[in-house]
Amino acid sequence: MARRFHDVDTFAGELRGGVVAIGNFDGVHRGHQAVLARATAISKAAGVASIVLSFEPHPRTVFRPDQPVFRLTPAPMKAVILGHLGFDAIVEQCFDKAFSSQSAEDFVTRTLCQRLGVHHVVTGYDFHFGKGREGNPDYLMNAGVRHGFGVTLVEQFQDENADVVSSSRIREALAAGDVTGANGLLGYRYAVSAEVQHGQKLGRTLGYPTANMALPPETGLEPGIYAVRFRRAEGTIHDGVASFGRRPTVAEDGAALLLETFLFDFSADLYGETCTVSFVTRLRGEEKFDDLDQLVSQMKIDEAEARAVLGSLQPLSPLDAAITFGLAG
Repeated sequence: MARRFHDVDTFAGELRGGVVAIGNFDGVHRGHQAVLARATAISKAAGVASIVLSFEPHPRTVFRPDQPVFRLTPAPMKAVILGHLGFDAIVEQCFDKAFSSQSAEDFVTRTLCQRLGVHHVVTGYDFHFGKGREGNPDYLMNAGVRHGFGVTLVEQFQDENADVVSSSRIREALAAGDVTGANGLLGYRYAVSAEVQHGQKLGRTLGYPTANMALPPETGLEPGIYAVRFRRAEGTIHDGVASFGRRPTVAEDGAALLLETFLFDFSADLYGETCTVSFVTRLRGEEKFDDLDQLVSQMKIDEAEARAVLGSLQPLSPLDAAITFGLAG
């Protein structure tokens, strides 16, 4: 995991003078990775630290609090992914009305120069900053000349069909249950992390004990049954089949969404562990069965299908090898 700093004022002095990639990078998808790879390449060539400057909470949440953003990679997950990509640290700058109201020049002088001491800035071609988005790419380039730091702007990244890869596209794919499509855009399997909590323990009586995890209410993943790979806090990997939904066969109408994962050939206690679930493919939608016998019969089919899918699973990329397979880069 990259070192995490919660604002520029707590940034470590020994990391000053590095290459700073700026952006929200929600999802750290293939488009983001193009920007981030440029930053790490420049930092290695210069022999300085590689830093990400991001913003918490997501700026859209500040400006539209009644419309919570479906975060693809909450801050802890983002820090893990950035660590795998070779970054030394991430600054999760507090984004509030006061921060957003500062001028573009204040952002450059105070945040970039005084606090971070930037050697070089890397960001997307359309980056805007400062009150009223007054700071644009040309402004940043000119500021670099005035203040003595380099600037690299990275053009938009397109997939194999020449379509722009974006967080919005990934959210739409996940909302439709198309995790395979979302994974192709991310460059790794979509993953969530949460603490395993106690449940009704009904699965145990049915022969399918599950690790239960409550995800943020704004999670936009389509309910259904998924083949997944499960990673414990200490790093061990287990295959499984997961249900994400409201459990219509056994729960009251309107029950909260819950992620329930049945791990194959596993019996240890997971309560209280923060674990990670990587979604490989969606097997089917959520259904309400007439009785528990029908439910168990379908669960056996789901298990067999998931085992078949996961038995021949291969990494999508070096990043996916690290996240989904636990393999070092």
